[in-house]
Parts: sequence; C-alpha cells; structure tokens
Amino acid sequence: MHHEVSLPGTGFEVTVILIGLTLLITYFAAYRKHTHWPVYRLLLWGAGVLLAVVSLAGPLAGSAHGDFTLHMVVHLFLGMLAPLLFVLSKPIELILKTLPVLKARKLSAFMKNSRYLHVLHIPATGAILNIGGLFLLYMTGLFNQMHSSLVIFILVHLHVFLAGYLFTHVILEMDFTVRRYSFYHRATVLVLALAGHKILSKMIYATPPEGVSRAAGESGAELMYYGGDLIDVALIVLICYQWYLHRQRKYAIQPEPLNVI
Repeated sequence: MHHEVSLPGTGFEVTVILIGLTLLITYFAAYRKHTHWPVYRLLLWGAGVLLAVVSLAGPLAGSAHGDFTLHMVVHLFLGMLAPLLFVLSKPIELILKTLPVLKARKLSAFMKNSRYLHVLHIPATGAILNIGGLFLLYMTGLFNQMHSSLVIFILVHLHVFLAGYLFTHVILEMDFTVRRYSFYHRATVLVLALAGHKILSKMIYATPPEGVSRAAGESGAELMYYGGDLIDVALIVLICYQWYLHRQRKYAIQPEPLNVI
C-alpha cells in the first residue's frame, strides 16, 4: 500500500491490551463462580480475546497498515474468527447464570422487551451491518481515510468486530437471544451473506481499494476468498449440526410405558 500510513501510537496498543486483560479476568471470574461451566468455553473465550488483541496491537497489527495481505489476515481474525470464538463461549448465558436469580430475570426481561435489540437480532440486520459495512470499507474512500485518521481507524475496526459478532450470534443462536428464527430463515441469510462476501472479494481482486497496488489487491482478495471459506465451513457445520440435534429431539422415539398388571 502506497498511501500515507498513520499508525496508532503506543497508548492505543496499551489500551487494547488492557481491555483484553479485563475481558479475560472478567470471564475467568464468572467461570470460577459458576462451577459447572465447561472449561473449553473458557479456552474459546481466551483464544478469541487473543486474536482480537493481536489484530489491533503488536507486530501483525503494525505490519497490516502497510501490507494489504496482512490487513486481510486482520480482517479474518477480527471480523470472523474472533467473533465465532466469542459466540461459542456463550458470554451472555454465563452472565445470566452468574448473576443472582432476580437480577438475571430482570436483565433477561429487559433484553427481551427491548425493541432495539429485537431489530438487531433480525438475521438480515446482522448480515447487512456485517457484509454491507465491508462493501462500504473497500468500495469507497473509507479504506484510505482509515489509515490517515486514528478516530476512523478505531471506529472501523470496532464496527468490523461488533458486526461480525452480531452476525455470528444471530445466525448460530447458540447463546441467549431475544428471539429465535427458524433454521431455514437463518440458513438462507447465511448463504446470501457468504455470497456477498465472495462477490466483494472478487471485486477487490478486480479493483483494489485506492492506494493498494494490483498485486497486493489480488493477494489480499485471494486470502479473503479462500481464508473466509474455512470459517464459513465452520458456520455451516455448526448451524447444520444444531438443525440435526433439533430434529433428533423433535422426532425422538419415546419408549412405550410399561403396563404392570
């Protein structure tokens, strides 16, 4: 990338690391309080935090400012893989199980009665915010502006992570949600979103963002296309496995009662 690059300072990276440590400590404290919480979810949370932190602070984050291929690594980590790991760790459910019963019920009722959250939990909303945001980033001048303004840089990366988390959350419905949608509804939105991601990667391959060379654009687009496939497969497997379990429970053969004379 040959545009001017404005790197976030040490203060920004220290802040990111402190936020990451806070998230780890908070989740671990809740895990210790809820003794029956699976340890693998703690590990998933830790891995998600680690991926998010290295995407914004450290050598990878620093190199990504001047290397479009590494920028795409950050995109895959921060916008796809880290959100998936966070969703699999079920943080909302852990919070509700850790809180006193009365407070948990009040929080649950508040979330279920929030019109704002209901709109956010529509699968199409998550897809538009996620994929639509990426189109806005790479197909406009926003990508170039992001590297010359720390405020825009922070807002863009915050949106990439939150939109990725929201999309993964509403598609999988593995954690607490204010409303549940059918498998076919979520699967349809997932397929359309994956198609949008593929189309965007091809558009980047053909027309890289301003300031990105054609060779770098092609390399980054290929990583976005094929690297995204791996995470997409995980989403497809998880949503289909959920459907399978639902069908098993729905059509489970109940044993006939034993009549004792």
